Formats: sequence, C-alpha cells, structure tokens
Amino acid sequence: MDMHTVVVGTSGTTAEDVVAVARHGARVELSAAAVDALAAARLIVDALAAKPEPVYGVSTGFGALASRHISHELRAQLQRNIVRSHAAGMGPRVEREVVRALMFLRLKTVASGHTGVRPEVAQTMADLLNAGITPVVHEYGSLGCSGDLAPLSHCALTLMGEGDAEGPDGTVRPAGELLAAHGIAPVELAEKEGLALLNGTDGMLGMLVMALADLKNLYTSADITAALSLEALLGTDKVLAPELHAIRPHPGQGASADNMLRVLAGSGLTGHHQDDAPRVQDAYSVRCAPQVNGAGRDTLDHAAVVAGRELASSVDNPVVLPDGRVESNGNFHGAPVAYVLDFLAIVAADLGSICERRTDRLLDKNRSHGLPPFLADDAGVDSGLMIAQYTQAALVSEMKRLAVPASADSIPSSAMQEDHVSMGWSAARKLRTAVDNLARIVAVELYAATRAVELRAAEGLVPAPASQAAVAALRAAGAEGPGPDRFLAPDLAAADTFVREGRLVAAVELVTGPLA
Repeated sequence: MDMHTVVVGTSGTTAEDVVAVARHGARVELSAAAVDALAAARLIVDALAAKPEPVYGVSTGFGALASRHISHELRAQLQRNIVRSHAAGMGPRVEREVVRALMFLRLKTVASGHTGVRPEVAQTMADLLNAGITPVVHEYGSLGCSGDLAPLSHCALTLMGEGDAEGPDGTVRPAGELLAAHGIAPVELAEKEGLALLNGTDGMLGMLVMALADLKNLYTSADITAALSLEALLGTDKVLAPELHAIRPHPGQGASADNMLRVLAGSGLTGHHQDDAPRVQDAYSVRCAPQVNGAGRDTLDHAAVVAGRELASSVDNPVVLPDGRVESNGNFHGAPVAYVLDFLAIVAADLGSICERRTDRLLDKNRSHGLPPFLADDAGVDSGLMIAQYTQAALVSEMKRLAVPASADSIPSSAMQEDHVSMGWSAARKLRTAVDNLARIVAVELYAATRAVELRAAEGLVPAPASQAAVAALRAAGAEGPGPDRFLAPDLAAADTFVREGRLVAAVELVTGPLA
C-alpha cells in the first residue's frame, strides 16, 4: 500500500490523486479549510431545516416525490430510506479500484462545502478509504443522471453500517462488522445528507480518469509497435519526417511521428527491399500510423480537459452557495463525461484496427516482403502466429461493437421527471472493456513485430537500438522468440502484461529518452 497522503481541499482534486487513491491505496486527509467549509455550509442547511417553508432535498421528498413536505420527525428516516431504496444495483461486482475512485470523488465534492454534509460524515468517508473497506457495488443501476445513483447508494449504505463490503483482506462481510473491526462508527444521516451522498458523476469520472492513464501508455506503446512493424516490413521512415507533419499541424500526429522516428533511429532495416525495385509507398496501416495514432492522442487530450473540469467541480443537487442560498440545478447530468467516454471507445477501436492490419501484413507472405508465412519456423509443419492474429481479429471485432456510443441513448425514469439521461456509467463500463482489449491487441502486434525483426536480424540486417531493447526486454519478460510451434497463450499473456504495465515504453525510453 502506498503511504503517500492525498489532502482533500475545497477546490477539487487531480487525476494523479484519483489514481493514487483508487489503485495504490494512498491515504486521504481532509484539509482544515475543507472542514471549515463543511461546517459553514452545514449551518446554512440546519437553518433552512428549521424553517416551515419546504426546501428541496432538505425538507421534501426527492425526484418525482419532491412535492411532499416532510415533517421534522421523519427527516432522518427519509435520509436512511433514500440510501436503502436507491441501493438497488444488480449484476457482477464492480472492480475495487472503481469503487475507491467513486468514494474518493464523492468525498472531493462533499469537501467543497457546497453539499451541506457535516464534517463528521466526510471524515467517516475518509476513514473507510484509509481502512481499505470497499462497498460492494454492482454493474447495473446508473443511468448517468441524477448522478451514479445506485453505485453511490451502495457506498452510502456502507457508511451507515449496512449492506456488504470487502475488507482489506479481500473478504466480503456485512459492512457493520467491518466498520466495528476498524473502530469506525456508522453514520446517522441528517437532513440533506443522504441525497448529497448519491448525486454525482463520480463513478463515470473515476473510470474516465483511469482510462486516460491507461490509454496514454497504450498510445505510446502503439507508436512503438507501429515503428517495429514498419521496420520488419522494410518500410521507409521518410514519411515520419517532421517537415511533413508540420504542414498538417495536428499535435498528436506530430508527437506520434516523432516517437516512431526516434524508435527507428539507427535502423539498418528501413528502406531495404527483397528485390531491386524500390518501394514507392508503404500501405496505409504503416504509412498513416502517425495520422491515426495522433488523432487518437488529440481525442485523449480533449477528454483530459473535460476530466479536469469535472475534477474541479462540485456536483450535487441542491447545492449550498456562498451567499447562503440552497438552489436546485442540473449539474448532476453526466453528458459532458459521457460524450468523451464514448469518444475514447471510438479511437481505441480504430487504434486496435490499424494494429491488427499491420499484424496481418507481417504474417502474409504475399505482403510481408520476404518474411516466412505466418512467421512460422517451418511453414506447413508449423502454423506460426496464424491463430494469434485470429485472436487479435476477434478482439478488434468486439472493439467495434464497444465503440457504439452509449450517450446517444436515453431512457426516461422517475415518472418522467428524469426524462433525459446520459448513460455515462454505461459508456464508462464498456470503455474499461475496450481498454483491456486494446492492451491485448497491441501486445499481439508487439509479439509479431519483434519476431519479424529477429528474423530480419538473422538475415544480417541490424535493427534499431531501440528495437533491440524492446526485443530483449520482451524476451526477458517470458515471451519467447522465433522457433518451432509451442503453446502460444502464455507468450501472448506475457506480452500483454509487458505492455499493460508500461514495461515496453520503459525499455524503449532507456534508448530514446522520454517519448510523448
């Protein structure tokens, strides 16, 4: 567990802090300013709760039931009931890192002082994170509007000492037992607090932040595998010249071309041919790699801007304003986040598609410029990487299905009060699958390209130093080189882990220096 401490203040948080808490177990503390802001906002809520006039979320029902004024003696029950009734998720459990991101980001909004939650509730949220207690949250239950309602409700239920949660040892137990074992008192919710714990885009935002971190690594990895494939196909690196990309100045395109050029520096393979006829142009999947990878990079940059704005936001309804007003709003609508989640699924699918096309080209003796069929040791006796490409193709096909946008859909709920929803949670869930698949797709291209580069080297052509570093590191990671057929799944799994953990990028950067 990372002993780094993340301090939660009143002005939002960073993507780096989200990843530190969600994935690496960083501790969480509330700043003194956050505690003061929480206390000040609570005074406003308490004053409104004492008045006879109804105030939404404080002394009324919720959603389509907002017209009912709730008497003082029923308000604590109202807050408990909204959490219990909204904790209605179904399906498989959501991953621990997603739930931790969800909890942390809800704490971020609570700490802003715009929700009216008491300081002791916020502290208990931090205590759960620090104790490694993770509520059981289910796959289905959020429409991405009025927040990620069911997922956040399951988290709030744990705060109350109800429902099930996973302890730091990975065992699922009743939440009350886990809280007691860690000396944490269950929360007794007061006016507005139940609603404030449920009303945010925290689940979809947490998944967006983690997807961006993963995709940054995968895009750099894909620049490397594209360069290796170009090299193995004896392609030309002239198309990577900076002056060509300067006249079409998309930032991502220039960055990808520069990455590829640096990987290929010193190569003895580029520009060679198996006959005397010079090749005028390489295929699109090789020649246009910077344009495709780069457009994806620019989409990642846009998504990061949206994530940054959301990380600085206070998403609740109603909210407590600095002048003392408590106002209803629509800030919980997940559209801004949902759109970019879908954008990322689209570019991930296209990146996977171009990776697969290069792999297929490496394996086809009619298009590989002298490589053996399927990169096999003894073609006919050996099948080589034939079925590795089948697996990659199956993943690409699924990626195309996952690229269908969730945010283009809406399904009315709450007796037509919530009549247009974002489906952002669904967009985030399918993006997680797409990111996982993309890592596997890049890994298959890497495995094929490194084998092809080694076969070229056996012919006396010297690969680039960065290529040699990638090959050596992958072999050391357990993915074997050319030779007779063997059980291939373990090699592909080793390549997948190698890419996913950022070790491909790290190995190449030892030669090239930091890549974009």
